[in-house]
Amino acid sequence: MSDSDSRNDLRMPDDDEVFAVVTDMLGANRVKVRCMDGKDRTARIPGRMQKRVWIREEDVVLVEPWDWQDEKGDIAWRYEKQDADQLRREGHIQ
Repeated sequence: MSDSDSRNDLRMPDDDEVFAVVTDMLGANRVKVRCMDGKDRTARIPGRMQKRVWIREEDVVLVEPWDWQDEKGDIAWRYEKQDADQLRREGHIQ
């Protein structure tokens, strides 16, 4: 089975999460993301991810927008490159 034939079961967004692409690194554990609901948000990298998961520009992530401030959110998950490619192939993200 070739690499393109294999399909991983990926973590999909919960009701309060949205796919996003990292557009800019802001420093201080913050990144600028372009969400698939059409909004640009400032997202925090939570402490549990800071040293374990490296986030770079163009990474595909799941963002949980804040209830009280819609232009901000928290990063909930980062997809590996091959998983992000699979999401693009399946039409979940542009």
